[in-house]
Amino acid sequence: MTNNQRWRPGKRVAIIGAGPGGVSAALSLVQQGYDVRIFERWNDPRPLGGGVLLSVPVLAVLRHYGIDINQFGSFTRTEFRNHRGKLRCQVKFNPEIERRLGIPGWHYGVLRASAFQRMLNRLQALDADVITGGMRFTRYEEQGEEVVVHFDNHEHVVCDLLIGADGIHSQVSRQAFGDPQLFHTGLRLWLAWCGDVPGIPKNLGRIHHSARIQASFFPMLHDGQPGFEWWVVEPQPKDAPAPSDPREHVRRLLADFVEPMPRFLEHTDFERNCFIWDIHNRPSLDRYTQGRIACVGDAVHPVSPYAAYGMGMAIEDGYFLTRTLAGRDLRDPQVVASATARYNEDRVAFCNHNVEFARMLGDQFHRASPGKAWLRDLVFDHTPLLQKMIDKGGMEETEKTTLQLRELHMATG
Repeated sequence: MTNNQRWRPGKRVAIIGAGPGGVSAALSLVQQGYDVRIFERWNDPRPLGGGVLLSVPVLAVLRHYGIDINQFGSFTRTEFRNHRGKLRCQVKFNPEIERRLGIPGWHYGVLRASAFQRMLNRLQALDADVITGGMRFTRYEEQGEEVVVHFDNHEHVVCDLLIGADGIHSQVSRQAFGDPQLFHTGLRLWLAWCGDVPGIPKNLGRIHHSARIQASFFPMLHDGQPGFEWWVVEPQPKDAPAPSDPREHVRRLLADFVEPMPRFLEHTDFERNCFIWDIHNRPSLDRYTQGRIACVGDAVHPVSPYAAYGMGMAIEDGYFLTRTLAGRDLRDPQVVASATARYNEDRVAFCNHNVEFARMLGDQFHRASPGKAWLRDLVFDHTPLLQKMIDKGGMEETEKTTLQLRELHMATG
């Protein structure tokens, strides 16, 4: 099912899933001279959701792929506040990372569809035939130095490396690592976006918490135009029915929150630009690869909204998995073993930490008893504990890893 002139033994990489992680891996591999095919179950790739926050190292990876990151997203300073508006902590910028990468700040807000479309455009400029739609993966077979990949239309492809980028319900990951044991986190996310809202700063994002609700907003760009992404996280049991009137339901959730959170409701088209998700996670894995099989993104580490990092981690995964291959012959078992070992070393502990830290924050802010919630808020409102948690738990390892990615640096020293 592939053109033999463009499917050379030792260079063949099949990717299941045309999401951010799969497209990121493909961009890196095509740049290195590999023959890459992405097999997507839908006829056309379709990014889901509204806005997304991308961090500076993610933007540096996209720049490395040849994507223009000018006017890519809206520069954002991030604050944590309580629902009445009291400042609790700020996400600090690392001036050394800003200097070395040549990108100011840390968070940039962008509409998910806009960011993903830029990635697709760049990939298709490098290889117009890279994505094949309407292909539902069923299973794979490792046969020595090759992998045979099967689809539900009875077609198959033979490759040297198989990458599973097929999301939280990944069938590649299931075959490689067994039942993912997905579990409901007890949280429901309302994610929405709207155009510009007059009077709200264009470079400031806020994460508010009441006793049991999170309500947040960030500026973003959509095709160069300013707007806002905003979301609400509420505790909900598994299989709780969706409300019949989502706007009124969210309005009640925001009733005790300071401005500008309630204002976003009147500027948002709920039918087109509001998405609802029940959040699921899985137990952490001790590796993301098995032989000639490697998985990226939600296929191995689905992340709750508290990390605000799902798309970014998937893009980074695709880069880290492939960065050490350097165009070498994939028929050599040592080449594959070395690359996958390095990927596991670079990503497993890092991603698992982010997922577990985000889940811990979700438990802290949504599932505490009333007495514990009152004590938590007292401590967060009047001590620097939350600042220390964010600095240590959310930023320290990310900054360390970023400083080690010298090939992404614009400045040295």
